[in-house]
Amino acid sequence: MKEELIQKAYEVAKERYAAIGIDTDKVLEQMQDFHLSMHCWQADDVTGFEPREGGLTGGIQVNGNYPGRARNIEELRKDVLYAMSLIPGKHRLNLHEIYGDFQGKFVDRDEVTPEYFQSWIEWAKEHDIKLDFNSTSFSHSKSGDLSLSNPDKSIRDFWIEHSKRCRAISQAIGEAQNDPCIMNTWVHDGSKDITLNRSLYRELLKGSLDQIFEHRYDMMKDCVESKVFGIGLESYTVGSNDFYTAYAAQKNMMITLDTGHFHPTESVADKVSAMLLFVPELMLHVSRPIRWDSDHVTIMDDPTMDLFSEIVRAGALNRVHYGLDYFDATLNRIGAYVIGSRAAQKCMLRALLEPVTTLRNYELEGKYFQRLALLEECKNLPWNAVYDMFCLKNNVPVGETYIKEIEKYEEDVTSKR
Repeated sequence: MKEELIQKAYEVAKERYAAIGIDTDKVLEQMQDFHLSMHCWQADDVTGFEPREGGLTGGIQVNGNYPGRARNIEELRKDVLYAMSLIPGKHRLNLHEIYGDFQGKFVDRDEVTPEYFQSWIEWAKEHDIKLDFNSTSFSHSKSGDLSLSNPDKSIRDFWIEHSKRCRAISQAIGEAQNDPCIMNTWVHDGSKDITLNRSLYRELLKGSLDQIFEHRYDMMKDCVESKVFGIGLESYTVGSNDFYTAYAAQKNMMITLDTGHFHPTESVADKVSAMLLFVPELMLHVSRPIRWDSDHVTIMDDPTMDLFSEIVRAGALNRVHYGLDYFDATLNRIGAYVIGSRAAQKCMLRALLEPVTTLRNYELEGKYFQRLALLEECKNLPWNAVYDMFCLKNNVPVGETYIKEIEKYEEDVTSKR
């Protein structure tokens, strides 16, 4: 797309938005501070780099076998960097523990230390990327259906030690990058059928979490994540939304809202203002649920736009962190990165372009016709011209032109794997 056309369209958009009190130049500055935490596991279908046999376990699975999956740490890093080169702005990378640089050595999860992530720290520093982290309770001989809530103390202690070590790794990452590393704790624990010991398992999970979070760190931030159910664990989830909402509120800690981890008709947007009254911050894992599958590539659908709009309307920009969490092996994996990341950015941009002050005043004055009318007219405003300018300013492909870029990378790189 020609630069002069982008500039011309932006100038028109700037005037249109100025008429409703929005400074698009200021919004573009805000977008530069909108940092996504991109999930490393989209590049290799949640395989990781542990020397182990077997596929995914623990209530999750990846569908499809599109050619070109990253097979090692070098290929994954190359793919992530290439994806980032097609997404405007500066973004973080979210690692699971199984993505350590183990050099082919077997390191059990209760033995992992920061040394296995030193090369990640150095790589991230070289490319000016901040890292986030996750413990990994799935795809292990001791995973089973229950980990931190397992009645077997030896298994429970194994995962407690793993989680503690992951927090120490997160602290080391945070210290090295001089920016807090956000560590997410999610476990798959649940049951496929009717469950009699619901209370017992939740008591055990709470006790495990209390041990894990006992030590305080200053350069990492903890968050806990719920789920509705896992594949093969459909009847009961120990770490439900109610459980983790209560736990995070009691401990004054961050909670993770994965947009695919709720009932299909449940509004995640509505949770923002409710939860932020009781917890200090929120972490988002933005995906797209379809029926009961939570991990489709993020797009500009109504729930995602509602979520980002609510964050802006609630004045919560400085209390929310933004991650992606989907894994789709039915299509080009780098394309999935770029589609989902740009979609999340577009939802945030549209939210920032909303004349919130005017709309709030209409509501407080009982001018409901005016409120609804302005909300509807905002849908027709040229927000896409502002996003095109955002891409242009960041020297990344504008509009659909990134499609050919990814096709070329596939031809030159991923198709040869």
